[in-house]
Amino acid sequence: MPRSAWGITSVSIKVLAVFGTRPEAIKLFPVIDALRAEPGVDCRVCVTAQHRGMLDQILKLSGIVPDHDLDIMVPGQTLDLLTAALLVRLGDVFDIEKPDRVIVQGDTATAMVGALAAYYRKIPVSHVEAGLRSGDIHHPWPEEVNRKIIATMADQHFAPTATAADALRREGVPEGTIFETGNTVIDALLATRARLLADPTMCSGIDAVIDRFGAKRIIAVTTHRRENFDAMRGMAGAIGRIAARGDVGIVFPVHPNPNVRAAMADALPSSDAIALIEPLDYPDFVRLLDRSTLVLTDSGGVQEEAPTFGKPVLVMRETTERPEGITAGTAKLVGTDPARIVSEATKLLDDNKAYDAMSRAHSPFGDGHAATRISRIIANGG
Repeated sequence: MPRSAWGITSVSIKVLAVFGTRPEAIKLFPVIDALRAEPGVDCRVCVTAQHRGMLDQILKLSGIVPDHDLDIMVPGQTLDLLTAALLVRLGDVFDIEKPDRVIVQGDTATAMVGALAAYYRKIPVSHVEAGLRSGDIHHPWPEEVNRKIIATMADQHFAPTATAADALRREGVPEGTIFETGNTVIDALLATRARLLADPTMCSGIDAVIDRFGAKRIIAVTTHRRENFDAMRGMAGAIGRIAARGDVGIVFPVHPNPNVRAAMADALPSSDAIALIEPLDYPDFVRLLDRSTLVLTDSGGVQEEAPTFGKPVLVMRETTERPEGITAGTAKLVGTDPARIVSEATKLLDDNKAYDAMSRAHSPFGDGHAATRISRIIANGG
């Protein structure tokens, strides 16, 4: 760790956590809980609701009641309109709250604009999950640039891995502002899994979906990235070919984005081996990962979550800002070519040695204590 002093200060500090999507909420609720347990820290919450329904699931699970809910999204909203609306509305909240520090997470429009609105008011910014880079400003798009913009304004960069911390150093971020903490998604994942073990009824719905496939091996599928919209029909075809094997059951929570839904409706074959379901509550999704044999995804967060449970991940993207999983052998970058997706999935399903090599690889994304490290740094003033 670049910093080893984790002392707690008695100095009062008002912190405003800003987030708007389900992944942000998942990765920030452990931080918010940890901050609220710190003496002298007043942690307030503002949500923008980029993902209304999906965000509300996590707020309910975590017990977080926002102090400000902007409910920003409207149907068909462009990135231009979203960015402009976020800047004005978040600015209003910052002027009301006058926080000593703003916390943002990851790579969303909410995170980038939250950092910008704070910068305009000379409010220090903490960036959770800092330093992820693919090296291609169009993949993931626009997330790669969002992260780079935030890095120019933040004065606390909470890097989840050594690779992420090194990326920040190469960009000239001052050493004293970089903290290697682990990824808070692992905190959330392990805490939620423990709750499911204590109360299995929390995930009875997804268990019923999985159980209908009997002894078949389960493949979890997620896809939603903007840069993959043109490739989704081909990806759907690949999923259909894998399902046709007859020895697997595919569980596919379909993202609410209309581009994703239209592509899957048009191109995914009707099959008893494919369960197309609505987006899952987070506990159900954790349960799905835990019971899966293999994961196909273009998501960033799933690349971090699945390896914690020893599940091989085939990443349906051309690049990834999470190369640690590739290096560790827990994930493989397969792109969006249907033939490659089918080939790589077939290899893992048919070759026990290849499967074991990925499933037994060490997850590089954290130990479940990232939120505590982050909260103590913030409470101690960095």
